[in-house]
Amino acid sequence: MKKLGIVITDGVGYRNFILSDFISEAQKSFDEVVILSYLPKSVYNSVICKVIELPVYEEKFINWFFRKAKELAHLHLHKKGNFGIQDNLRVNNSKAKTTRGFTTRLINKWTSYFFSEKWIQFYNKLQQRSFRNNLISKEYGTLLKDEKFDLLFFTHQRPPFIAPLAYQAEQNNVKTASFIFSWDNLASKGRMAANFDYYLVWSDLMKKELLQFYSKVKPENIEVVGTPQFEPYVLDRYKTTKDEFQQKFGLDSSKKTICFSCGDIATSKNDELYIQTIADAIKSNEIENVNLLIRTSPAEDPIRFKSFVERYPFIKWNYPKWPLSRDKHQELWTQRIPSVEDVIDLRSVLEFSDLNINMLSTMSLDFIQFDKPVINPVFGNLENGLYDDQRFLNYAHIENVVNSKATKVVKDETSLIEAIKIYLNNPNLDSENRMELLKLQVSKPLFETGKRIAQTLKAWV
Repeated sequence: MKKLGIVITDGVGYRNFILSDFISEAQKSFDEVVILSYLPKSVYNSVICKVIELPVYEEKFINWFFRKAKELAHLHLHKKGNFGIQDNLRVNNSKAKTTRGFTTRLINKWTSYFFSEKWIQFYNKLQQRSFRNNLISKEYGTLLKDEKFDLLFFTHQRPPFIAPLAYQAEQNNVKTASFIFSWDNLASKGRMAANFDYYLVWSDLMKKELLQFYSKVKPENIEVVGTPQFEPYVLDRYKTTKDEFQQKFGLDSSKKTICFSCGDIATSKNDELYIQTIADAIKSNEIENVNLLIRTSPAEDPIRFKSFVERYPFIKWNYPKWPLSRDKHQELWTQRIPSVEDVIDLRSVLEFSDLNINMLSTMSLDFIQFDKPVINPVFGNLENGLYDDQRFLNYAHIENVVNSKATKVVKDETSLIEAIKIYLNNPNLDSENRMELLKLQVSKPLFETGKRIAQTLKAWV
């Protein structure tokens, strides 16, 4: 009897591993599959397996202290020649006159001297010790003793609230594996929440990055599997027709469709400017005969675009159907759950739009799955008073995009409008570059991604 525990941390993980084929494939590979969920149990009505809702863990100061030391040491260790990590390190130059503000400055100063991998592992050990008397941690320990898992699979490596569960897995000799969640998580983010026994990555590039940033990880404990994030795009149950797409969003079938996909307010503060630039160009007929469809970020309420609905009545809107499953959580956005309807909607938007525009988000890869041209506007810099989104061009994962020439990166209104015209007239332009970028970022085919992951996990038991 081989038993797999699958740890779902958030709505994106739910989409990737519950709404793909992964669960059904895992049930073929293992005798028993159990979902351990940081989302409410009620969201799994369509899943035919045991679901255990985990208690919501609230990080105490002592847990946070050692996690912060581990994270900042990791950033200091890898900051040389890495702008993304340097940028994230700057965020920790807190000026807050609070206990955590003062403590962050203290930890930042300390770890600027003591940041080797050996020190990082020491901070990790202290963080683990901080969970010993934590009531939630003890509850996790009891759960693992009762369930007797052969392998615990974490579908995300970063959320701080998984750390006590990973600690208890280590204490109870339960093997752990983690999926690296996103394309930017290794080259520009802080430390993982814990050490794991095995790692699943999107690509050969991501495997190389994992070995670069985590020197204790052995190559034989990493497997390149692709990502289930894109698997729904090749599953028939999510497919629709172009007519259904156009009717759903009220689009004129005689016109081409531009889709602008928004980021969240934290990193895409200039989205309103980009939408206004495109909409004004359409209004003045500088861009002719197009539909403009805006897909807002599923991570936030689209209230910031309310004025645009009235100002530009010709704009069509796709508000992702990700209802909030609970209203009390330390990271509230994680509790938004994607609906099947939204997966269908997203696939149709990707497949039947003619052009995508986004500020350097993962959505570039989503649209490139369907070989659609992509424009990345970044108007802001340190001199012009706009939010400085041009700095993201220096992040390692974005440098790969820029160097590939798979998308058009534009830095002003004139360049944006010109790029739109070019791609609408010649959508095949840069197609070869798009495919090369896709191979770099996702090294396995979308077909049978869930099966590939399940079989890899089984081999590790």
